[in-house]
Amino acid sequence: MPGLSIGEVAQQTGLQSSAIRYYEQMGLIPKPQRHNTRRRYDSSVLQWIDLINLARKAGFSIAEVQTLIHGFSEDTPPSARWRTMATTKLTQVAQQIQDLQQMQELLNHGLQCQCLRLEDCRISNQQGCSEQCNGADQA
Repeated sequence: MPGLSIGEVAQQTGLQSSAIRYYEQMGLIPKPQRHNTRRRYDSSVLQWIDLINLARKAGFSIAEVQTLIHGFSEDTPPSARWRTMATTKLTQVAQQIQDLQQMQELLNHGLQCQCLRLEDCRISNQQGCSEQCNGADQA
C-alpha cells in the first residue's frame, strides 16, 4: 500500500496515534487517503508534524498553531507568520517570566519564615515574613 500507516507515522514522530488523529481532526495535518478504511499518510505529514512540534516547543498552544497554519492568507510567507506570532508570544513570555520571578521571590521569603503558627504568618512580596512573626518574640 502506498503512503504511511498511522502506526508508521507514530513511530517516526514519537507521537501516539491518538495525537495524530487529534492533529488531523483539528486540521493541523492534511487528511490522509483511505485504503480499505485504513489511513495512509503522504510522507509530507512528517514535515507538518515537525512544524507542529517546533511551534509547541516555542510555547504555542494548539489554537495558536492553527492560527500559524491557517490564520493567514495563503500568500503570507512563513517568515511573516512567524514574526507576527512570535511578537505576540514574546510579550506573553515576558509576562510569564515576571510572574515566575515573583513566585520565586515569595517562595524564597517563605524559606526564611520562622513563624510558629500559620495564623501569625504574614509573608509579603517586599519584606518577607512580618517582624511580629519572625520567631524571635514567639519562643
